[in-house]
Amino acid sequence: MGMNPAIMMKLMQRFNIFRTQHPKFQAFIGSVTQGAIREGTVIEIKVTDPEGGEYISNIKLTREDIETVDMLKNIRE
Repeated sequence: MGMNPAIMMKLMQRFNIFRTQHPKFQAFIGSVTQGAIREGTVIEIKVTDPEGGEYISNIKLTREDIETVDMLKNIRE
């Protein structure tokens, strides 16, 4: 199954909007991927909705996860 070029273009546009609206996020991700991402690293995500409800989850990275991250980093090359 191939990728739909129109959807890919729309996704790229959305990503650019996201980067403009949240400029610190890309810098944060860049800092984290410069050494913190290795097997055993725990990534925790906390979401707070407008009413104050909180949702928290975490994952502990495996060797396979690191391989996936490395593949994603190399997409732009």
